Amino acid sequence: MSDDWDEIKDWSTKVYMPYKVSPTGSFDRPISTMHSAKIGRITVTRFAYGIPVNIKDWSQDAGNAVVLTTIGGTARHWVDQENAVETGVGGSFVVDCSRTDYNVDFDPEHLQLNLTIPHAVLEQVCKDWFGFVPGDALWQHKCRIGGENSSWLALMHYVVACLTEAPDRLAHDRAGRHLEQTICIHLLNEWAARAGQGLDNPVNSLAPRTVRLAEQYMTDNAPHLPLMSDVAAAAGTSIRSLTAAFRKFRNYTPSDYLREQRLQGVRRDLLQSGAAQTVSQIAYRWGYISLGEFAKAYKARFGELPSDSLRR
Repeated sequence: MSDDWDEIKDWSTKVYMPYKVSPTGSFDRPISTMHSAKIGRITVTRFAYGIPVNIKDWSQDAGNAVVLTTIGGTARHWVDQENAVETGVGGSFVVDCSRTDYNVDFDPEHLQLNLTIPHAVLEQVCKDWFGFVPGDALWQHKCRIGGENSSWLALMHYVVACLTEAPDRLAHDRAGRHLEQTICIHLLNEWAARAGQGLDNPVNSLAPRTVRLAEQYMTDNAPHLPLMSDVAAAAGTSIRSLTAAFRKFRNYTPSDYLREQRLQGVRRDLLQSGAAQTVSQIAYRWGYISLGEFAKAYKARFGELPSDSLRR
């Protein structure tokens, strides 16, 4: 238990990732309880601040997804600037903080059982079990899962029982890795269903090499705004064939993919730059020439102006 903000910040940075937390009520000193254990590469945490708080600006560089299960009080998870989802006791919320921003409010009675899962682990499970790695349509989708009498909540009860019986073994032995995979597979299926993604759809595993090469090339070169002819050449195909493959296997065009990578890159830089840089400097670095068109596209995608993100 701790009422020291610095101690709590140090602990949560090591267990979760860096983020900003601030009290939202009349209390200014937390009464925090903190416990964590490992299941393979997943960190399981039982955590409460003891006062109402807002948490935002979770570090994307840490490369983690989080699943927050409410076991006391309520939590309000912001899907965007205007819409929020509440979880009461037994409800869970999933967000990949390595791919999108996250903002949550906890009431004074909140108590959380949270999973911190490296994004790389989720990608590997997708490759091993489903034969492909989903795109940002999944990773950027924030949603509620589980709930009372759900199989996900039953799995969380099982996880707690396993940790109670063998808290040290599950971090390193074979049983821990098996449980890690069970958690990830169940999570991915629940998550994908709510994101409208079919992980078992054979179309996904058949996505041609040209599509994957093009995605990698656009991800690596997004700030330089590559021409579609360059993308197609890197993938070893024509623009027409590449566009048709993207529409068939990804349900969007190569240009859509590149646009999303650039907007996400700008957002990461805006949220992490502080006062050292201006919006225009960051936008120019990602290949935007017209600041007016950029601001319009940014607000349509994220629900706020670039200057609002920079101030945060």
